[in-house]
Amino acid sequence: MPETGFPWPIETARLANGLRVVVSEDRSVPVVAVNLWYDVGSRHEPDGQTGFAHLFEHLMFEGSVNVAKTEHMRLVQGNGGSLNATTNPDRTNYFETLPSEHLALALWLEADRMGGLVPALTQETLDNQREVVKNERRQRYENVPYGDAWLRLLPLLYPPGHPYHHATIGSMDDLNAADLATFQEFHRTYYAPNNAVLTVVGDTSLTEVVALAQRYFGGIPPRADIPAAPDGRVVPATGVPARETVTADVPAPRLYLAHRTHPFGGPEYDVVTVLATVLGSGRGSRLYQRLADGARIAQPESVAAYGVDLAHGPAPLIATATARPGVTAERLEAGLVEVLDGLADGVSEAELDRAKALLTTGWWRQLATVDGRADILGRYAVQLGDPARAAERLPGWLAVTPEQVAEAAAELLRPADRVTLTYLPREGSTPGGAA
Repeated sequence: MPETGFPWPIETARLANGLRVVVSEDRSVPVVAVNLWYDVGSRHEPDGQTGFAHLFEHLMFEGSVNVAKTEHMRLVQGNGGSLNATTNPDRTNYFETLPSEHLALALWLEADRMGGLVPALTQETLDNQREVVKNERRQRYENVPYGDAWLRLLPLLYPPGHPYHHATIGSMDDLNAADLATFQEFHRTYYAPNNAVLTVVGDTSLTEVVALAQRYFGGIPPRADIPAAPDGRVVPATGVPARETVTADVPAPRLYLAHRTHPFGGPEYDVVTVLATVLGSGRGSRLYQRLADGARIAQPESVAAYGVDLAHGPAPLIATATARPGVTAERLEAGLVEVLDGLADGVSEAELDRAKALLTTGWWRQLATVDGRADILGRYAVQLGDPARAAERLPGWLAVTPEQVAEAAAELLRPADRVTLTYLPREGSTPGGAA
């Protein structure tokens, strides 16, 4: 398989109501992946409506006009398929993978909840799913050591009013305060055919998919006045580092160092992706070699660096490590800072080759499955406007030079623009030790 390009066909069409259709035909196995991306995430949420996009990820499985509660899952799974949904700041997506003979079923189900959820949405369903989200917040964020790190990092990275200022889980106060009519209007506004991309990959053709899409989605009217999300491309530089220290029931000190970089999708972010891989992916990374193996101040499994692939503002790069017993937060922070600052002095060809090999493996691993391919094509269609731009990604990474990595580190990882989040064990917690 070649290292560049996208070695499968990509065909597109658009229905009269604005629904974009992307098809990548692959007859190797009798399976299709259906992936419906909506251009709505937490960045679109108006003041007072945080958490709405994520709540609808749940509500969309709770029944629509012709599909009873839990019936969507039963029909897909009962016909040999799998399904799920996710929400992030930029989008919400719903996806199924199932035998290709059931493609019509999958499209009918997705169309019914696009066009028929609002009439079926009841106060009881809304109240039930609000409680589910509250439990999710407790289980994932509040009752897990370090679980609220993302909730704390976002407001440190992005000022009030910025579309990335709040997390997708949202505010429980906002969810509790909104009535049924407000939620129904949110769905009418954003869950429209002209705000979505339907991607189908596998044992089918553009002709078949467009015919089925026209049959099931074609009668859903477009929304003419979908509000644009706030412009998040510019974040005013304060020139002052941001810092927060949290004392909590955690077993050991942990540090997160974060920086705003470039939006996902362009050559500048390709450099950031390679930089993050050099910095903190696996046992051969700089952070691991210097903090876990070398100085032995960080727990090996805790060392990482990664970019969060957000497309409509400067995406964050985050480096993190947890202290070994006997190591203070101050000592761990000094080690992290030394490694981050040292990237501006240059990276070796060996480091770059290793990073590119890891990225290449990960890219082809995702593309090896029809569902992974459908997700990638949906992402590029929604976030960058053209699914064919997926072919740019791997060549973009492979073209990055050591000089570009060093220049990006010097530009983006400056101490004056750094966000530092520190967790300290509360007295009485499992001790992390002191040194």
